Amino acid sequence: MQPYFFPYLGYISLIKHTDRFILLDTVQFIRRGWIERNRILKQKEGWLYIQVPLKKDNGRSTLIKDCVLDNSKPWKEKILAQFSIYKKIAPNYVDTMEFLEKTLSKNFVDITSLDKHILEEICKYLDMPREISIFSEMDLTIEKPEDSDEWALNICKCIGSKLTYINPSGGKSFFDRSKYDNADINMYFHELQIKDYKQGYREFEPNLSILDAMMFNTKEEIHDMLDQFQLS
Repeated sequence: MQPYFFPYLGYISLIKHTDRFILLDTVQFIRRGWIERNRILKQKEGWLYIQVPLKKDNGRSTLIKDCVLDNSKPWKEKILAQFSIYKKIAPNYVDTMEFLEKTLSKNFVDITSLDKHILEEICKYLDMPREISIFSEMDLTIEKPEDSDEWALNICKCIGSKLTYINPSGGKSFFDRSKYDNADINMYFHELQIKDYKQGYREFEPNLSILDAMMFNTKEEIHDMLDQFQLS
């Protein structure tokens, strides 16, 4: 998976239900995605982005691993201030803000390292330690992918045999399952059955950052949601 910034529940569920999670950072950075931003509730209704600024010299051909944070901007302070909407409506506001402040207290140069740290801290918070690796740091030599669905395939082939690879259900449209079958790799698509939870007095806004779920739910309730998935 590409590294995501405080991702939604489906991404965290995938981490929970896999033995090994690899952040693929040697592919092109796609702007307006989830690598450097995510969504939380807006003041009155709807949602807004929390976002890490990247230096402008990160061009269209820049790889994820080369995306450098623009730490000259007070982005941490801005993100913390954006959570003021939760103060009067979220039962776990104090604990979640303490988690967020602690998680953002460390300094990073690139987005991949920051996202890895965030994911590891989320796993610690949920009492589910997981091995998270960064592909560019693994010193693996894989076959050159001929198509986008072959990155995971070739990584799996390099790591070992008779593996199982799990991908979010959104990948069904471009993954060729026969490639994995021919390589003796079991492949499944993971789809979380996200249920509504109370977001104060508001109408439920789905697929927000895990931070939103933490604001309104206990760890036990979050784990229950993470377990409501199907493999196909």
